[in-house]
Amino acid sequence: MTSSANPFGVKALTFDVFGTTVDWRGSLIQEAEEWGRARNFQVDWGQFADHWRAGYAPAMNQVRKGQIPWMNLDQLHRGILNKLFDEFKITGVSEGEKEHFNKVWHRLHPWPDSVAGLALLKTKFILATLSNGNVSLLVDMARFAGLPWDMVLSAEIFRHYKPDPETYLGAAELLGCKPQEVMMVAAHPNDLRAAAKLGFRTAFVPRPQEHGDRNPNATTDTDFDVIATDFEDLAGKLGC
Repeated sequence: MTSSANPFGVKALTFDVFGTTVDWRGSLIQEAEEWGRARNFQVDWGQFADHWRAGYAPAMNQVRKGQIPWMNLDQLHRGILNKLFDEFKITGVSEGEKEHFNKVWHRLHPWPDSVAGLALLKTKFILATLSNGNVSLLVDMARFAGLPWDMVLSAEIFRHYKPDPETYLGAAELLGCKPQEVMMVAAHPNDLRAAAKLGFRTAFVPRPQEHGDRNPNATTDTDFDVIATDFEDLAGKLGC
């Protein structure tokens, strides 16, 4: 049921995390530069971060197409990382160091508006992640960054990566909601379009600095239920 206080009739908001809620690139570069200085590695860490992220979709698609068995995101990230150490000629790294660095994705910093905006949205809606990150990654990140989720939902739970329908529909079911009672919040138009096809409401929150100087998610598409500049603006537009 809709009302003037809740014009879309939604009960829950599901959030993309990497890029939408947290600054993966800036966080990764910051930690990598600190580690690199300590180990005297001469690496372009911005390029390294971009290459690491670029390997994410192809690896995930191999899982989605059944070309490789199910692997969670930590496992996929580690496979990409091993190749990047060779590509960037990073040597003399212990297994423990590799494992710790691979989990940099558990230690990502939120965008400046994220925590305050989520706190406002939480006064009115159930808040859940809906991320391709694995559960332990998302829990660690929430604790690290102070993200006040009510529920952590992950592709790992459904054994399907977004944009597979099973991920979105499974999330709605676990939230006890019909798809139209859930609003997907993301900085990535393709994520929102996949959710919308299944009946979800959508909120587009662009993050133009996600990829540094590039903005591959720029769009002139206005076919979203809400377009907001950040999470605090989203809270205002949803009546929080």
